[in-house]
Amino acid sequence: MNRRTFIKYASVTAGLGLIASYPVFIERYLLQVNRYRIPVKNLPSFFEGFTIVHITDLHYGTLNSLHFLEKVIRRANSIPRDLTVCTGHYIHEFNSTRQIDTIWPIVGQLKAPYGVLSILGNHDHWGDTARSIYWLDRTKQNIRHTTKCITKDKEQLWFIGAGDLWEDHIPLPHLMNNIPESACKIVLAHNPDTADTECDRVDLMLSGHTHGGQVHLPLIGSPVLPVKNKNYSFGLKQSKKGMPVFISKGIGWALYPVRFNCMPEIAVLELTRGV
Repeated sequence: MNRRTFIKYASVTAGLGLIASYPVFIERYLLQVNRYRIPVKNLPSFFEGFTIVHITDLHYGTLNSLHFLEKVIRRANSIPRDLTVCTGHYIHEFNSTRQIDTIWPIVGQLKAPYGVLSILGNHDHWGDTARSIYWLDRTKQNIRHTTKCITKDKEQLWFIGAGDLWEDHIPLPHLMNNIPESACKIVLAHNPDTADTECDRVDLMLSGHTHGGQVHLPLIGSPVLPVKNKNYSFGLKQSKKGMPVFISKGIGWALYPVRFNCMPEIAVLELTRGV
């Protein structure tokens, strides 16, 4: 093989190696801040423009370093916002509290003028339910299985913390029985399939769990989604009952450590009055 041929083949091999490594070693760390304008039909007028930073699926652990996740938290705290919400999956390991005790002091640094509201996902239960709940309480972010009312000039916006659909689901009507029927209600539910369970009127659901499929192919979409309703990939969707469901692409990975055409995101949701 002469020198010119060697260089040609070496260049092709290097190029193919770069293409193959891109989803594993590059795109997974290309953090985006994506902004969405979300119409909410029953939104009180004083909450027009209310801004929520939505973080989900950090998945601290193998190939998702603490250094990268610290960057995520710092970036979230730098965004102008009214409220921050986290919809689960903080860790990756099973039957251990090690990752829980490492990531939660970082998550506990989140802040916002109207507070931080967090729930759990299935991986958090698979790690250790009791320890995950301990950190929810210690950071004062816990809205799991409860509600919180935010008031602006006597107008109310209610947040409901759903359990994880696979591990500790409680029917939404039970969680909302203390909320006025006419109130504007936003549910935090790790798994978007929760939107297809028994529920009363909900004005918006915020979810994660899917990671946007991690791979999103042109004309095909996301081939692998860990949900029953395959419409729930990412972005603003509508449930079978007509409920708006926003699904963030999240930060980390679950089944395979790649992202392609589906960069990790911090979602910034500006609420506006819908019709």
